[in-house]
Amino acid sequence: MKVLVATEKPFAKKAVDGIKNIFAEAGYEVVLLEKYTDKAELLAAVGDVDALIVRSDKVTKEVIDAAKQLKIVVRAGAGYDNVDLQAASANNVAVMNTPGQNSNAVAELALAMMIYMSRNQFTPGTGIELQGKTLGIHAYGNVGRLVGRKAKALGLNVIAYDPFITERVVFDNDGVEPVGSVEELYAASDFLSLHIPATEQTKKSINYKLLMSMPQGATLVNTARKEVIDEDGLKAALTERTDLKYITDIAPDATSELAELAGKRFFATPKKMGAETAEANINAGLAAARQIVGYLERGENRFQLNKKPCDCK
Repeated sequence: MKVLVATEKPFAKKAVDGIKNIFAEAGYEVVLLEKYTDKAELLAAVGDVDALIVRSDKVTKEVIDAAKQLKIVVRAGAGYDNVDLQAASANNVAVMNTPGQNSNAVAELALAMMIYMSRNQFTPGTGIELQGKTLGIHAYGNVGRLVGRKAKALGLNVIAYDPFITERVVFDNDGVEPVGSVEELYAASDFLSLHIPATEQTKKSINYKLLMSMPQGATLVNTARKEVIDEDGLKAALTERTDLKYITDIAPDATSELAELAGKRFFATPKKMGAETAEANINAGLAAARQIVGYLERGENRFQLNKKPCDCK
């Protein structure tokens, strides 16, 4: 078996060494494609590989069609909107992610962003403290739960909304109060930590109405996906509400306009930073390698994202 590790943003050396060791034990060949700048390099490299590991790299239909022997793609991370699931299914290629491996890194970043904005981006002036404020968590999955637990330790009151969690005990175990609707969540949150995926249902769902309902001085923290934000609604809300703040590690399309409009009430990191820790880098890379071996050798498919047959007509 031949495995390609294609990373425009490379894994740390320790992660690469670990990946190589896992595949060496399985008798697999490993090829690295790092810091590539042209899609043509990726198209050429996938031609004869059985498995592919990527980070935020785009695995499009063109890439999958060019990979004639490809059996599995693993996205080292939780989000997987950079992989064309339909094209993969049409070519009988399994797609997996590595949920939970980056969760702590993202959770710590979300809390750091709250502190950064509450202290005026560390510029002179009177800020506010997190203790005693209400944090709303939109989607209570792996990252959301860690954000909630860490926030409780800092003295925040934590509420959450997740329509896919039906057992209250999940929230009760963390001392988090579930709310019944997304509208209730935003209206009660001094800080709102966003953890929803980008789907047809969620894209542009964080809109003007929700933002305008937030309390005085509220901050929206987005470590999820830029597509879930209605940027026109965001611009309008920030214009009308000079107390609102927005911070994200996924630069919006309108970054320059938002920076000019909102000044210190807006901040976007130059690149997505959620998984940019040594620990997350290593954890996700090793998990991806193990999942490939488990799938190819034993048919293990716990984290497969495209189990259902695809209607590819």
